[in-house]
Amino acid sequence: MIPRLKELYKKEIKTSLKEKYGFKNLNMSPELNKIVINMGLGIDGNDNKIMKSCEEDLSKITGQKPVTTKFKKSISNFKTRKATKAGLKVTLRKNKMYEFIDRLVNIALPRIKDFRGLSTEGFDKFGNYTFGVKEHIIFPEVNFDKVDKIRGLDITIVIRSISKEHSLELLKKFNFPFKSERSN
Repeated sequence: MIPRLKELYKKEIKTSLKEKYGFKNLNMSPELNKIVINMGLGIDGNDNKIMKSCEEDLSKITGQKPVTTKFKKSISNFKTRKATKAGLKVTLRKNKMYEFIDRLVNIALPRIKDFRGLSTEGFDKFGNYTFGVKEHIIFPEVNFDKVDKIRGLDITIVIRSISKEHSLELLKKFNFPFKSERSN
């Protein structure tokens, strides 16, 4: 079954972006490539019990088993050792990516306490968007009673586009709740 947002993108969003920016063909319009979700654990990465519970939570959120990341070098101030566990990450592509965005925008983000919108400052020069979530319990898949500690997530949406403005417009079409710019 095709995800709802993927169908919406192919039928409506792609053509509206082509008309708005005057692209020569449909393939020039911005498109989602992948989503990378990262949960950094730091010192807690050495504890197998914590690592296992975080792995279960992240796999419930994404529907995919996370990969363990490791530190690349030792840094004494951060109390890290080379090749020890640093955290978890998941890369979503194709249908799972669209399903995750649907759940993120329509279910998870509205559950954040005192949420006023996402910042538009999270775009890099290539048009990819990165933002952080302070509580992983905003996702309904995570059982709040079984969580030992609330952890944060970094979400990176990799977009194939020409500029930041095109990427921003694509995410707005997917109903991402961005902060409105106030004029003083």
